[in-house]
Amino acid sequence: MVFDQEAVRREFPILQRQLNGSPLVYLDNGATTQKPQAVIDAISTYYARSNSNVGRSVHGLSAEANGLYEGGRARVAKFVNARQHSEIVFTKSATESINFVAGTIGRERVEPGDEVIVTELEHHANLVPWQALCQERGAILKVAPIRSESGEIDVPALVELLTARTKIVAVAHVSNVLGTVTPVRSIVEECRRRGILSVVDGAQAVAHEPVDVQELGCDFYCFSGHKMYAPMGIGVLYGRAELFEGLGPFLKGGGGVMGVAYDRVLRYKPAPFRFETGTPNVEGVVGLTAAIEFLERLGRAEVAAYERRLLDLAVERLEAIDGLRLIGSTKARSAILSFVREGFHAFDIGEAANKAGIALSTGAHCANPLLDKLGLVATVRVAIAPYNTAEEIELLAEVVAGTPKGIWSLERPNARF
Repeated sequence: MVFDQEAVRREFPILQRQLNGSPLVYLDNGATTQKPQAVIDAISTYYARSNSNVGRSVHGLSAEANGLYEGGRARVAKFVNARQHSEIVFTKSATESINFVAGTIGRERVEPGDEVIVTELEHHANLVPWQALCQERGAILKVAPIRSESGEIDVPALVELLTARTKIVAVAHVSNVLGTVTPVRSIVEECRRRGILSVVDGAQAVAHEPVDVQELGCDFYCFSGHKMYAPMGIGVLYGRAELFEGLGPFLKGGGGVMGVAYDRVLRYKPAPFRFETGTPNVEGVVGLTAAIEFLERLGRAEVAAYERRLLDLAVERLEAIDGLRLIGSTKARSAILSFVREGFHAFDIGEAANKAGIALSTGAHCANPLLDKLGLVATVRVAIAPYNTAEEIELLAEVVAGTPKGIWSLERPNARF
């Protein structure tokens, strides 16, 4: 399959606009991706033709909406190679998915004195829920180290932390700050051998890396739609079917039950329906389905190869700038890199880029402990998508090299947001 980059760009209406008088260069894809016309059209068509609630009525519109919703579940299951559709639960985000796991099976299995392990790479979304669980249950949160120079998880050190009291290991598939690709399979294999639950935060992986949950072997895998060209407000939790059996709902109310009396729930629906209490985000599922079809039409391997070429170019051009340092030397990096420049605050670089029409992420990127570990206040993050171009990378390097020192560097050096 030939990757036609110009054709890809034409599919994103927002790329036709300007930012501060210059053509928009959007390199903030780690925060959220832009939406192709196919996703926009799918959502618009749903509202124009099939809008109805699902699982509540027998009329034609409800049947159409239900078909789109459950068709989306089947599409997601195929996308990540789940064994069956019931292993896919729709949430509002990767964050909610992780909270779901911590708040259900986490509460059931973690006892006082037990252990939960995360890594120094984690986004707050894969740290704070486990902190809360450990505080609630009287458990111990352990943090597996990374190698500061490379930005890679120290897997032998993580394995050394595992004990008979370890109940859960939660890791990012791809770091949202460094782009480091985690050796998930080897970590999961060690967990399975010891009977430890594994939870993988795939928010930064699914748009860039083919994901096969059966091949990874993980117990749970979480991701958000909006980081893979789908709408905001739709997330996915994959869980092995046997783990959902007998598991109570995270949220309680209508939609997840078969019958209710004043003193008790008579019967909950089977998985995954008992986990999707309330009116679901049908629009989000429709958009997510369209986004998956868009990604697969481009070709996962072709997208990954193209993004790798742009990433290599960005590394080459940025490393040539005086005083600039890339954070993490690993070659196992996926579409994301972060950098600092001596004497410059990240926010000054971000403001200079904004004036040139370039959208970047600057700050701590919801990973304060990681930046503390690295001795940093903030970084500039470049996150690449298939609609980006080599010319945009060249412009970025030119703007970064020419950034003047501003108020953030001189007057507010500790701002981190």
